[in-house]
Amino acid sequence: MSQIEERGSTHVYKVNRISKEEIDSMVERCVYEEPPFCNAACPLKLDTRAMLKAAGSGDLKKALQVYEKAAPFPLILSTGCEAPCEAKCRLCEVGDGIDIRNIEKAIARYGQQTRLGSIFRTKKKKTVAIFGSGLFPLFLAGELEKKAYPITVFCEQETLEAFLHCETPFLDTDAFSLELKRLKGKDIQFVFGCTITSSFLEEKRTAFDVLCASGSVFQQLYPEAAFLPELMICEAAQLVTCREEGVMAAAFGAKKAALTVDRLAQNLDPRNMRGSEGACESRLYTDLSEAILLKRIPENGQGYSAEEAVAEAKRCIQCHCEECMKSCAYLRHYKKYPGLLSKEIYNNTQIIMGDHQLNKPMNACSLCGQCTVVCPNGFDMAHVCHIARQNMVSTDKMPLAPHEFALLDLYFSNGDAFLARPQPGFDTCRYVFFPGCQASAIAPETVKAAYLDLCSRLEGGVALMLGCCGAICDWAGRYEMTGRTEEFIDREMSKLGNPIVIAGCPTCAKELKSHEEISVRGIWDVLLELGLPEGGYGLDRPVAVHDSCGARGDAETQKAIRTIAEELGCTVIETPYSGDRSPCCGYGGLTAYANREVAAEMTEQCLKRSEAPYLSYCMACRDRFARQGRESRHILELVYGTDAGSPPDISEKRRNRLTLKNDLLRELWLEEPMEMKLDYQLNYTEEARRLMDERMILTDDVIDVMNFYRETGEAVYDSESGLLIARNRVGNATFWIKFIRESENSYTVHGAYSHRMNVVKRQG
Repeated sequence: MSQIEERGSTHVYKVNRISKEEIDSMVERCVYEEPPFCNAACPLKLDTRAMLKAAGSGDLKKALQVYEKAAPFPLILSTGCEAPCEAKCRLCEVGDGIDIRNIEKAIARYGQQTRLGSIFRTKKKKTVAIFGSGLFPLFLAGELEKKAYPITVFCEQETLEAFLHCETPFLDTDAFSLELKRLKGKDIQFVFGCTITSSFLEEKRTAFDVLCASGSVFQQLYPEAAFLPELMICEAAQLVTCREEGVMAAAFGAKKAALTVDRLAQNLDPRNMRGSEGACESRLYTDLSEAILLKRIPENGQGYSAEEAVAEAKRCIQCHCEECMKSCAYLRHYKKYPGLLSKEIYNNTQIIMGDHQLNKPMNACSLCGQCTVVCPNGFDMAHVCHIARQNMVSTDKMPLAPHEFALLDLYFSNGDAFLARPQPGFDTCRYVFFPGCQASAIAPETVKAAYLDLCSRLEGGVALMLGCCGAICDWAGRYEMTGRTEEFIDREMSKLGNPIVIAGCPTCAKELKSHEEISVRGIWDVLLELGLPEGGYGLDRPVAVHDSCGARGDAETQKAIRTIAEELGCTVIETPYSGDRSPCCGYGGLTAYANREVAAEMTEQCLKRSEAPYLSYCMACRDRFARQGRESRHILELVYGTDAGSPPDISEKRRNRLTLKNDLLRELWLEEPMEMKLDYQLNYTEEARRLMDERMILTDDVIDVMNFYRETGEAVYDSESGLLIARNRVGNATFWIKFIRESENSYTVHGAYSHRMNVVKRQG
């Protein structure tokens, strides 16, 4: 088949393959956005991690800015805070936790305060009055001032110094001076020397929109009334208030009260939509095995100096859950954690339903499943992308271009290059060797050697099936094509007597195991039972085994490959991220076709684990590594003493499949295959071959264009280069060939390119 139908131009809503509930359940597994345990333990929602990062870099000014978001008076809070965050520091599990409280003190003391003057802020229209003194009114005034409310504080003290000192006797002289300066710099009005009584409060009530009072003032005025500290509002007196039980409690109460004031000022019920308040639990995962453990900086009772605070803050390991980002080149490329990327892909496929920016990321995932293994909660990004592709196909909105070449290659493998024959001398067979389309394309001599070996040593006959297992259309989300491919393979297997499949590729083995009537074994298992044939060899230097995505979760296969390598005399190196944690080479999921940049990054991710030669048991992996210039071998090459050599280009891969099929038909089944030969000669420059491979243009495409040129004589002459340029529409693409006519029946191709636009010749 030379053409696959393009999608339609209208929306055809057929199937919803993922629900909002399902995506929400998946996203819930991702803990990337969960707060670190120190943050979660703080009822004030202080971003301790960000504060320590800034301090550790020596930027105490920035650290203070972070701290002031939680504490309008940082020296008061840091001096009197109980520091619940310290006990939750993950470093406490393996050594000394971070001395967060003393770092906060140093930040508050040495960090340079910055703030915009009030002229740069738009004041809110609703006014607030605060009655009384103490920590709660002080913190509340600071919180409301940040929110730009016009605030008036009525207190019994005669001076601002007395107001600040009444509840902060624990501050030393320098700290008191700094906090006094900070208080004077805030846009807060004070009325001193007030005797706060019920009549005084009633007198001021009409002048303000919201009234607040310290706990002591409220109890004095309304001793018989109870209030709800969780909501920070007294139903009876309509006063926002708080119980004062220490510095942390007062600061936390002020934050809750400030939110209540906000709700009241907007005429909203203060009980509703308050969000998460106070300390919380965190599910964040942090791998402590990679943490660099340093001893805590000693503190002499006088607090840290600025330099000591910076040194102690540097000990913070900046807890993040980045297990998938560390291992997956795909996620790193898009700089998005799985929870966020999954939501965006869901919106692209379920809501927007169009050709938008998430189509490319959706098709760039290799569907390898590594993220699920390394994620502490088993997040399956591959499932999200796979279902999204299926959904885009089912709704007729999936562009064909990213996957068309691979899908046509599948048709070629199961068409012109397909072969299914019982072993000569048998009508049906006990076994069938299924090497896989990539093995036939990259290492045909290895496939031939393996088949002949199996035929000679297994009883009951070994059939041969050269074709594609269907993984390609499954990866592309073409579920209808996948179904047809399964039916095709099942029919061909039935003709052979439904033999046991001996798979030469772990991906083929995995794909074929999904068929109900097919029993599958890996050739590696069969070889271990039979014993390795003569002629095999191991490399004379250590090799790094790369585990195939198709063998993820298959410990027996992974072990079998290493056993064979060792029996061949190889010294096996276990690299980081091997076994089930192995990354994809860049071929899986059709990434190499849909997004070459990401595929190249995946290959690089694999190769950076070791400088040794790579030993794989998937031909696609072997090919990807060899293309990057790394010495790369397939395990069967070593077993049978063959060497596939340099990686073939895309046209050579197709030619290898056809040549293998035709050679076997002649040699084993004594059949003479039909072969098409050109009645003219085509030559290619090295640059032309490079461009054709890069742009996925086959020699068959070139032949189609040249045949059209020879029939019509249509070509454009480029006077600058001296080349002729001819075109022809093949399937869904228009191909352009630059060439020189050497003679009547000889041409040299210098370049090629294609596009999906159709060029129509104007009549007349």
